Amino acid sequence: MSERSDISVSRRTFLKLSTRAEPEPVRPPGTNAALLSEYCKNCGACTEACPEQIIIPGAGRFPVLDFTRGACTFCGACLDACPSGAFSEDIRAEWSWKVEVTDACLSLQGVSCRACEDACEPGAIRFRLAIGGKSEPLIDPHQCTGCGACAYHCPAAAVTFKTTERNKKEDPA
Repeated sequence: MSERSDISVSRRTFLKLSTRAEPEPVRPPGTNAALLSEYCKNCGACTEACPEQIIIPGAGRFPVLDFTRGACTFCGACLDACPSGAFSEDIRAEWSWKVEVTDACLSLQGVSCRACEDACEPGAIRFRLAIGGKSEPLIDPHQCTGCGACAYHCPAAAVTFKTTERNKKEDPA
């Protein structure tokens, strides 16, 4: 008989972890990884200032947005509250996060759900009927503000966010 290690991980868990990329953290409007690593003092002023309470400490205690708590209104309170210069109005104007819907979407599974569409004020999410009673979510990237309202309302946590190439160059983390 062979000895088993103290670590007990199922094959399914091992395979899921080995193929799943860690999602890029969504930074608050007005900042990126480069500014945070250079200027952020982890004081929590942006977290305390956020009226939506969606800014939380992420890796390295740097601020990230948690859309499971609500949506961003782009009010600028985090930018105004930062005493260290880790936020920039120029970067805030270039907010480039857009919604993506994963295969976990209930509508793609044949379950009638349009919570994200109902929550999307700019109308960036629509559904197209498909064979078998399924509906395919369609995203209009020109209408999507990246506010996160759709993610907050999604019961299946099937909404993620991606950023454009321009912002990826500025935010390598």
